[in-house]
Amino acid sequence: MNQYDIAVVGAGPVGSTFARYMAEKGFKVAILEKKKEVGVPLQCAGLLGKKIKKVNNLPDEFIINSVHGAFLHSPADTVLSVNKKRPEAYVLDRVEYDKFLAELAVNSGADIFLNHGVEKVDSSNGDIHFKKSQNTKMSADVIVGADGHSSVISRSFNPPVKSFQAAQYLVDVGERRFKEDFVHLYADSKVSPGFLWTIPLSENTARVGLFADANYPQLTQFLDELIKKRPELAGTTILKKFYGVIPKHDPQKKLVNDRVILLGDAASQIKPTTGGGLIMGFVCARMASRIVSQALDAEDINLLQNYPKTYDDKFKNELKVQLMVHKVFKSLNDSDLEYMFRKLKEEGAEDIISQYGDMDNQSPLVKEMFKRGILFSILPKMLSRGISSLWK
Repeated sequence: MNQYDIAVVGAGPVGSTFARYMAEKGFKVAILEKKKEVGVPLQCAGLLGKKIKKVNNLPDEFIINSVHGAFLHSPADTVLSVNKKRPEAYVLDRVEYDKFLAELAVNSGADIFLNHGVEKVDSSNGDIHFKKSQNTKMSADVIVGADGHSSVISRSFNPPVKSFQAAQYLVDVGERRFKEDFVHLYADSKVSPGFLWTIPLSENTARVGLFADANYPQLTQFLDELIKKRPELAGTTILKKFYGVIPKHDPQKKLVNDRVILLGDAASQIKPTTGGGLIMGFVCARMASRIVSQALDAEDINLLQNYPKTYDDKFKNELKVQLMVHKVFKSLNDSDLEYMFRKLKEEGAEDIISQYGDMDNQSPLVKEMFKRGILFSILPKMLSRGISSLWK
């Protein structure tokens, strides 16, 4: 039986980053990945906020486009244009970036075991059992569940996860039509609180996708409808199709159980408004590495309980605001969405969004709109439909 200080279940970007931090500190680290190849298949839109460069290594070779703005489309195509002077986000080659982060962990001293699906773990003594052979197991002082939305580790001490379904097409429109540094986001009550997107990769190719509370046939239907009605997508040739799952943020999720902790999607460390979680996951990987190091150095596994508290201190207020926004959008029909877009445009909200908007922290923008009274010009119609209670 192999004995490690830390076993990270899942070689996704967050798990690999955490493994690298721990290996750099001199701990014996194993990464256990159920897939034969890291990063495959692609299950992400690959649009990451600018903070990515502050929270992790991102060589320019993995950046396809730098994004300076967005066109936000209402159901009837009232458009809010948001523009930043500097890059607000990056479109990444996620498959190669995931591989790069796993390689960094290995180069730092971590051992990686591909094609090693975990069947179960014993949180009290740190034993790990693999799917293909009950005679094969590993043991670690700390086990980190970074195994995604359907986490085996999370299910061992949490209720089943609630999730959004996601779909994405790689498309070619056959001519130079896209502004490469602008993404398109489309609001539609059929998918709210999710949304649809077009993320250009070049002047003629893009990722077109969505996430929603819907099944896969419906997702495909929604994407096909979007392609038919959007002029920027006319004449589209679909090159590839991708499907995935996005866990819903769960503020009640238990993050620590004995010598087991959760990270990333497995921990529901997801932004309620966009379904993204990579930057939050990277921040949590750094946070968790400090706490796990302290616990191992002190030989006191109870110190792992500091992790949930530190996580709440960092993210609770922001996530509370995003959950509020999420609930409001879920309650709106197309008429409400159209009213909201038109009022925002009338009130000059494009400039405010351009100044205060942030992919990863929406609370400053919400607070500024409250401060200027803009939200009050939108809310009266919503109030009459009983939505005001969502803001309490």
